Amino acid sequence: MITEEEVGVLIVDDETEVTDLYEGWLSAYRTYTVHDGEEAITFLDRNADRIDVVLLDRKMPGLNGEAVLEAIRDHGHDCPVAMITAVAPDYDIIDMAFDEYVTKPVDGERLRTTVKELLSRTQYADGLTHYFSLVSTHASLVAEHPHDELRGNEEFVALEAELDTVRDTIDNAVDFGDHREFQHLLREIE
Repeated sequence: MITEEEVGVLIVDDETEVTDLYEGWLSAYRTYTVHDGEEAITFLDRNADRIDVVLLDRKMPGLNGEAVLEAIRDHGHDCPVAMITAVAPDYDIIDMAFDEYVTKPVDGERLRTTVKELLSRTQYADGLTHYFSLVSTHASLVAEHPHDELRGNEEFVALEAELDTVRDTIDNAVDFGDHREFQHLLREIE
């Protein structure tokens, strides 16, 4: 699990006052700011390994947030993206591949919560992927080897212990009280 100081957040908004404000609110993270869509795509293409979350304004001159979001996904960047926008959601957002939609005005607490939730979803999805890999390995070994032999093998016993640990971590990672939250997680797993 990464610490806050290791998390990279790319803030994309054409208004410098907004990016400065967001940077202040997110000072616990490594933040990067860009002020137009083209710059956002170029930055992310060159620094994808440093970015864990993108906060993206929807309405910008030139390349707008929708086009930037589409380019992010087309370029294969799988980091979570939150649209932070003054545009109220309408049916046109149904086909957009964002992970969260936050309507401005936004305060520091809401912005920090959004980043934390997006990171939590990513870690949960990564944990599920790892868990299913372990389950597949376990099932393959169980299908091929007798029970007594498996119980006597240190590597198999360690595999089962790791399965238990990963399962417990996943169970405690995210609160599924919010159906929307669960839908976002399923989309990430795909």
